Amino acid sequence: MRRTVCKTMAALALATAASAAYAQTRAPAAPAPLHIPTRDGEVILPTPFDKQAYDDYGYAAIRRAGDQVYISGVVIGRRPDEGKDVAAFKDQARRGFRRIGAYLKAAGLTFDDVAMINSFHVWDGPNFTGTRAEQFKAFEEVKAEFMKGPNPAWTAVGVTSLLGDTGIVEVQMIAHVPPQGRR
Repeated sequence: MRRTVCKTMAALALATAASAAYAQTRAPAAPAPLHIPTRDGEVILPTPFDKQAYDDYGYAAIRRAGDQVYISGVVIGRRPDEGKDVAAFKDQARRGFRRIGAYLKAAGLTFDDVAMINSFHVWDGPNFTGTRAEQFKAFEEVKAEFMKGPNPAWTAVGVTSLLGDTGIVEVQMIAHVPPQGRR
């Protein structure tokens, strides 16, 4: 009987080692969003980057309070190898809206649940060569690709700069959590 137990334990150890070796060859799974309970809702940190920002800078990417979800400002800006024209800006804006979409999804919402947008635009900055009208039109067009309606309330403000040196627009959203069963 001892021999059988020893053989079984050896087989288990070999299977565990093989499983661990196989797991190391595979891409790691995307981490699930971190949910931190609050008195009347929760903080949601969808990525390790958001957790790091929460720890280092003291802000939540997403904060649910009651039936409202607040999404911190997402900066739309250039990467070093990207252009400064309207077409490049539209691609940068799409990247920003995809990030916001992922944030909404982490909160169990969609763009249809967004009730308010606040956007902060650097009209005359080093990262966009078009005019104010061209930037706003491009932003509106990209917004329409992601937000099919009903349209949210929206305040757009011109600013001289954003915290990030390459920022062109920062977008903050407020969404409403619909009652259960109403989608």
